[in-house]
Amino acid sequence: MIERDQQLLLPVRPSYIVGTLLAALMLNLLPFGRAPWAPDFLLVTVALWCLYQPARVGVGVAFCLGLVMDVHATTLLGIHALSYSVMASTVLLLHRRLQWFHPFTQALQMAAVFVAVHALTWVLSMASGGQFPGWELLGAPVAETLLWLPVSMILLAPQRRAPDRDLTRPL
Repeated sequence: MIERDQQLLLPVRPSYIVGTLLAALMLNLLPFGRAPWAPDFLLVTVALWCLYQPARVGVGVAFCLGLVMDVHATTLLGIHALSYSVMASTVLLLHRRLQWFHPFTQALQMAAVFVAVHALTWVLSMASGGQFPGWELLGAPVAETLLWLPVSMILLAPQRRAPDRDLTRPL
């Protein structure tokens, strides 16, 4: 299951985590016209950091960022917060197992988490009087699954660099 060329990751700076979360929040704030197919960049970023940095990003961070998304989306307060918290607790529950896999295989396993999170959001919004947005709502979990591989490669790239450039060093 583990690859031969897999290397140890360097420690990540907390400022880098905060910066990536803010960048994902800014991408979420872009006006897509509230399209149901638009991916939730913040959800993918929080899931990635819950997987690779569970001591720094957890359910509390996910809940607070979910509240920010509730205010942005002008939905019933707590819908995104609950779904982000459920996602974070699911990823934290599975993080030891998921780290053994290649990011492509992780994306396939995270697809179920993304579908469950969006299903929870849709059920709660419809229970509070919202309308069913149609079948294009399945586009968001698919887009987030497709984003998992490039996001994980980009966000983990600074941790994969060698601490000292030495051609004789094995790590």
